[in-house]
Amino acid sequence: MANAAGRTPVFGEDNVLLTPAVGKDGVKRKKPKTNIVKSNSSFISRVMPHETMTKHIHEYNPEGLFAFANINRAFQWLDLSSNYESKAQHIIKILFAKANMLCHDINLSTKGSNHLDIIMGASTADIMWFEAFSQKYARINKNAVINPSPIYQIRWLPGSENLFLAAHMDGTLIVYDKERDDAAFVPEETNPLVSLSKGSSPDHRPLQVKKSLNSRNQKSNPVASWKISNHRINDFAFSPDCRHLAVVTEDGYLQIIDYLNEQCVSTCDSEQLNSTDPYRLTDIYPSYYGGFICVCWSPDGKYILTGGQDDLVSIWSLSERRLVARCPGHHSWVSCVAFDRWRCDERNYRFGSVGEDRRLLLWDFNVGMLHRPKALSVRQRASISSHAPPPLGRNRAESQPTMRFRSNSNLTAAESVDGEGLLEHPVESRTRTAELPPVLSKIIDDDPLSWLGFEEDYVITACAHGHIRLWKRPQETISSGLIV
Repeated sequence: MANAAGRTPVFGEDNVLLTPAVGKDGVKRKKPKTNIVKSNSSFISRVMPHETMTKHIHEYNPEGLFAFANINRAFQWLDLSSNYESKAQHIIKILFAKANMLCHDINLSTKGSNHLDIIMGASTADIMWFEAFSQKYARINKNAVINPSPIYQIRWLPGSENLFLAAHMDGTLIVYDKERDDAAFVPEETNPLVSLSKGSSPDHRPLQVKKSLNSRNQKSNPVASWKISNHRINDFAFSPDCRHLAVVTEDGYLQIIDYLNEQCVSTCDSEQLNSTDPYRLTDIYPSYYGGFICVCWSPDGKYILTGGQDDLVSIWSLSERRLVARCPGHHSWVSCVAFDRWRCDERNYRFGSVGEDRRLLLWDFNVGMLHRPKALSVRQRASISSHAPPPLGRNRAESQPTMRFRSNSNLTAAESVDGEGLLEHPVESRTRTAELPPVLSKIIDDDPLSWLGFEEDYVITACAHGHIRLWKRPQETISSGLIV
């Protein structure tokens, strides 16, 4: 997918209608205009800047560590590089009147010493574009004019200064442009539905392109719109080479999308697609049971991690089109998975997971260390679901009951392909799948855990009640080696 110079193309860069106009002074970027501190909008209830906010901004260290957290109706900006007492004090705290901010993301392409673009997705379907240093904002999909469904995950498109992708709870992925105005959206339906394979889930259909990035109507949002499921999209992640998008849904399926070409390719190479039907879904990968909650890529893009309601972390191979291993160890739903890029090399991988069982688990992985479990050791497992408040304002009650239609597990991949070419992979038996035990399992919080991140000197976790904890890595020594 890379061009002649070896650079991965940016989404939509070949569409001249999406190319910003270049003037005498170069590309003139639109800026948010409304000051959030002085705003009288009914969308915002209250803004509480810290008395030292101006000092924090003027003395900002580009090598420092900022944290942004959405907790129920509040959105907070914290400086984790400050001294111990200041870490718990917000730089700014925004309270929203009726909306819970469910997700947010920072644009690394525009990040600078005096500029920070943040987007937030709300339970009301509103999107806020917030420039942190100027404290100005703009609203997108205001009053749900484009899509009325809440936004469960949101991320900037890799390499783009103005485009971002939002996952709505109705199973729709929408590309928005922070610099375009909104308009009532009428789907263009660029591809018809094809019939499903016998025995496959009625809730999973080919990628429906409601509006293509190549549409000539690009005067207003949305830039593109794709319907991929009738169930909630719980998480998505871009591959390190920026070519693919991994998406997991509430009904327990993993899909791989070639989003640059708006193709659903699962884990097969894009050249293997039927060129006469570029929007056909060729593979569906199921969880062991229950919904998938989280997904991430390995730093080299070779492996994908998923976690969910089956209490398992699963390792998938993109090139081999298969489940590599399951990782038991959690006693409840897995809420976040992440690779530790500081502890990964060409052969070995370190990754971690957190869950509603309040546990942090660390894993070391290479293909040579995998083993298959004994058939006699396989037992039925019941998932424990905590009764604590849902993490970061997300309501578990919104989950829909699902019914699985699965392929015969005795069929091979070739035998389970129907005339339409749609392949639904069976659930792999626990006796036939390699298992990977954790190298560390520890309860680290009093509340269910909701997020995990790795930095060079710290491991960072967050819980459902909004507590952010920094765990300092042990020092590297010749005798003790690396533990975390």
